[in-house]
Amino acid sequence: MPRLPRYLVLLTTIAGALGAQTLIDNEQVRVIKVTDQPHQRHALHQHPFNRVMIYLNAGRQEIVTADGKKTILEFRPGEVKWSPASGMHTSEIVSSEPVGIIEIEIKKPGDPAKTADSPMHPLRVAPRLATRELENSQVLVYRVKYGPHGTLPMHEHVLSKVAVNLTPLDERLTTDAGQVSTVKQAAPTATWGGPVKHREENLGDSPIEAIVVEVKN
Repeated sequence: MPRLPRYLVLLTTIAGALGAQTLIDNEQVRVIKVTDQPHQRHALHQHPFNRVMIYLNAGRQEIVTADGKKTILEFRPGEVKWSPASGMHTSEIVSSEPVGIIEIEIKKPGDPAKTADSPMHPLRVAPRLATRELENSQVLVYRVKYGPHGTLPMHEHVLSKVAVNLTPLDERLTTDAGQVSTVKQAAPTATWGGPVKHREENLGDSPIEAIVVEVKN
């Protein structure tokens, strides 16, 4: 049986300590959900992939690199941050409550030939409901938020994507070909999807909020 690289052994150990749950794992991304307890410093480890971090609640985290450089990260509920691949470091939640995080590892470099843009992209057809969080050579990340019984009009995703719903989901999806399906999920949940053109309708009595990560690889 082949031996895992040392950094993967360390990451596996850290993930276990955080009670990590793998939500998606394919050749493009790995998505995990972790709960980081306060005042527990984790052993030296590194992250070989760039990541999109979605913080589920407020908190503060102290990062200390192997050479002793200290950084404090602060985050709000639902906040999105880009976390570049890093060298060896320790980490510790220094605020008083546990912090839930959805981590999306981007396994491949961005492909310059791929773009998330299209005339029917949600950012174009529904700018009041879909707002850009960040974009770089690997991902386009945006937030979608609409009210009870509201509708996200017909739109198009030209790339594969991870959708992380921050609120419970009860919606009807209708494709441009007229195919109808319903989705009902607890929160937070991550789903993987390919290119599609559809309309989304909130069937519930509460707003829907989701983070969409379109991958350019």
